[in-house]
Amino acid sequence: MRSGAAKFTLPAILAFLVVAVTGSPARQDMSVIVQTPPMGWNSWDAWGYTINESQFRDSVTWFHNNLQRFSWQYVVIDEGWFAQHPENPAGHQDYTLSDDGLYLPAVNRFPSAAGGKGFRPLSDWVHSLGLKFGIHIVRGIPREAVSRNLGIAGSHFSAADAADTTDTCEWNSDNYGLKNNKAAQAYYDSVADLYSKWGVDYLKVDCISRPWKADEIHMMRSALSQSGRPIVLSLSPGPTPIEAAADAVRTAQLWRISDDMWDLWQKPLDAPQFPQSEKNQFALITKWQPFAGPGHWPDADMLPIGWLGPNPGWGQPRQSRLTHDEVRTMMTLWSIARSPLFIGTNLLKMDSFTESAITNPEVIAVDQYSENNRPVIQKEDTVVWMASAPEHGGDYVAIFNLSDAPLSFNYSWPDLGLQLGHHPVRDLWQREDLGRLDHIEATVPPHAAKLYKVE
Repeated sequence: MRSGAAKFTLPAILAFLVVAVTGSPARQDMSVIVQTPPMGWNSWDAWGYTINESQFRDSVTWFHNNLQRFSWQYVVIDEGWFAQHPENPAGHQDYTLSDDGLYLPAVNRFPSAAGGKGFRPLSDWVHSLGLKFGIHIVRGIPREAVSRNLGIAGSHFSAADAADTTDTCEWNSDNYGLKNNKAAQAYYDSVADLYSKWGVDYLKVDCISRPWKADEIHMMRSALSQSGRPIVLSLSPGPTPIEAAADAVRTAQLWRISDDMWDLWQKPLDAPQFPQSEKNQFALITKWQPFAGPGHWPDADMLPIGWLGPNPGWGQPRQSRLTHDEVRTMMTLWSIARSPLFIGTNLLKMDSFTESAITNPEVIAVDQYSENNRPVIQKEDTVVWMASAPEHGGDYVAIFNLSDAPLSFNYSWPDLGLQLGHHPVRDLWQREDLGRLDHIEATVPPHAAKLYKVE
């Protein structure tokens, strides 16, 4: 099978047969969409509000040529694609809005959207490369749609019927929240119908999971389910309340477990939750791990690595402040916990180390195919996770040094719940066989990780 090609599972085959027989996709088992944690690139960490079509196409071309064969699949335009002048202060960005109160791509930035085509030409091009296309929105309905009391497509309702004008996002006041009524459902139905026509595969909905906006989440889930297209639903930002875990599993394919994580190793636990640091993700990832599985993946956030510019979503343009060891630690933790993997780097300024960190097929396989993932040792400075390789092919062992000094480790197999004896061991980051060993030992640098396969 060609690398990056679809893997046909029984649920996928059954879904295909439904389409073949009925002519349309029925309300599908959402696990068909994301049997494994989705992997992709998002524009926010490097481009913020400002990416345009030329920059996006160049980035996707690089992604296609260099990452797709390693199972990277989704390419996502983040916030502000409807702003004609995203570089201006809030309130002066000139949003593009349809007569039905729906945001449309700014044609001066995305010229292929001209003539009412929306994102369809761009998504068609992305699909022609064998990739999947995604966009970002903030929950609710545009304030302008409400002030003009625009009609809602496909219904007799107007924007004022749907809007809850007492509810706005704490960090983005462009939209009003929605009431829990038929008009609001009609509006989200119109959103999903439009995105289905555009060929959207992945929808990141922001300002909806903290606090948990259950009514809007359920309306969006219903809208996507009736749209006729399998669209991944990603909820942001976190921390999603753990009390909502069961609802998250039922309604979304991804949900954020923390606020935005940026290129910081550590900050005090009592510091403001934005931005999140890498070290503080360990406890959250552990808490959410039991809820990870086909069709529903707790999301530890994008990987803020490589060149973050020209207009990063936070801070000034820069090379990521994470050290090489911290980048490998992040990839190791996200993979052994089976988090979605979305990189935020500027692909057009890719450096050799960052590329090597995200194209190690043996590490990626842990994220995509491992089973029975769990932490087995959790101390102040030391964390050990394990997982099973598929088809009883051995066990993965990830060892993390969270301290600011080198630490030496020596674990017998029984220490890790494995049988006594000599087992073949492979270092997955070094891609090197270490021989048949009766224990595992290493000196791990500060903030670094080791990742092994034990057969």
